[in-house]
Amino acid sequence: MADTLPGPNSHVYFSQQLRLHYVDWGNEDKPALLLLHGGRDHCRNWDWVAQAFRHDYHVVAPDLRGHGDSQWVLGSGYAMIDYVYDIAQLVDQKNLEPVTIIGHSLGGSISLQFAGVFPDRVNKVIAIEGLGPRRHEIDEMEKPAPERMRRWIDQIRGFAGRLPRRYESLEEAIRRMHEANAHLSDEQARHLTIHGTNQNEDGSYSWKFDNYVRSHSPYRFNDDEAHDLWSNITAPTLLLWGEESWSGNPSTDNRAAPFQNVQVESVPNAGHWVHHDQLDHFLRLTSAFLGE
Repeated sequence: MADTLPGPNSHVYFSQQLRLHYVDWGNEDKPALLLLHGGRDHCRNWDWVAQAFRHDYHVVAPDLRGHGDSQWVLGSGYAMIDYVYDIAQLVDQKNLEPVTIIGHSLGGSISLQFAGVFPDRVNKVIAIEGLGPRRHEIDEMEKPAPERMRRWIDQIRGFAGRLPRRYESLEEAIRRMHEANAHLSDEQARHLTIHGTNQNEDGSYSWKFDNYVRSHSPYRFNDDEAHDLWSNITAPTLLLWGEESWSGNPSTDNRAAPFQNVQVESVPNAGHWVHHDQLDHFLRLTSAFLGE
């Protein structure tokens, strides 16, 4: 990272009695830019993007509940409505509106839902592969309700007995990061792993996220309600997808249709993590969209 300015400051805020973490890159007199990471990720995955926009925006990147340095939930699951509430609390408490939001995957879904619920509070929104579950996950939801509920209960019980994986060294965890995304450079993989792991008392390393964030609701993905929310977004919206990803083109599968003011861009040689896989291309698209 070429930027020689200091890195972000860490802060906490509270939502539903949870202690949630975020980083703030300064410039509070600039327009607010909120960066929302995906599932099993963390706020420092945005560092390259934050450094590109920190001079023109007040950049804030939270760790979602159960992720990064935010508190884990006890006695409950991780539902979309709770994630959206957390972001509403952050925007309210830190006076970030009107806000521009960039979200990836789960963070993209949260961004679009927030923008649909509060259209007057959002300037622009960019969603990187944030349009809902994968095709096979939707197929699973079409199974009878009793079967879905039984599978979900079995899944949660499995997570209850699943200990966080321990890596003998940081290098071993970095190799696992590379396995998850072969597009990552050595620098990216090391940075993401350093900020995404804790060192255990025995010297081993484990990922920071709560295993329960892996669970998926047994209830069907409601296309009608999602489309209602997306159609209520008044802010210009950019939908990005990687041509090597499983997500598919939202222009050809009707997912982009509900949006009032939408631009869809594909990114070649990129998988699900578009902003990592083709950072320069992503920054060019983002800069052009934000500058319009």
